[in-house]
Amino acid sequence: MKSKYQRVKLNDGHSIPVLGFGTAVLPEFPKTEFKKLLKVAIDAGFHHFDSASVYGSEDCVGEVIRSKIAEGTVRREDMFYTSKVWCNCLHPELVRSSLEQSLNKVQLDYVNLYLIHQPMALKATEKCKDAGLTRSIGVSNINRRQLEKILNKPGLKYKPVCNQVGDL
Repeated sequence: MKSKYQRVKLNDGHSIPVLGFGTAVLPEFPKTEFKKLLKVAIDAGFHHFDSASVYGSEDCVGEVIRSKIAEGTVRREDMFYTSKVWCNCLHPELVRSSLEQSLNKVQLDYVNLYLIHQPMALKATEKCKDAGLTRSIGVSNINRRQLEKILNKPGLKYKPVCNQVGDL
């Protein structure tokens, strides 16, 4: 069954919903209210959730996604979950464990997109893709010069599927 919500094909063959929902939330915002918002978002057609371990919301997002899957509202393949390697885990030896910690919090088998803020972690994210922990890899807040350097890097196994630009 094909999703009824519009998606854009990425350069690695996967597709991303055009409508996304950011999950950064203030710590004092009640989790019960945040979960209600997430449920309403899914019901309204948001099937892409953007998160990161530093947001402190992965457990809530995962709980709501899993509950909506369990009740038959969505299927896992309809949902697109993005996470990021945070700045304190950019050393290549920390990237996979950072992703595994995020997966443990969200309680999903894989993320759809794993983003890095620094090019030095690219090889480590490629290994995460090879291990099936992420479907796609991308970069976040990378300038044009850095992006060109990545794309022209000898031995590049996977091109980033996107450059997410944010204002954090």
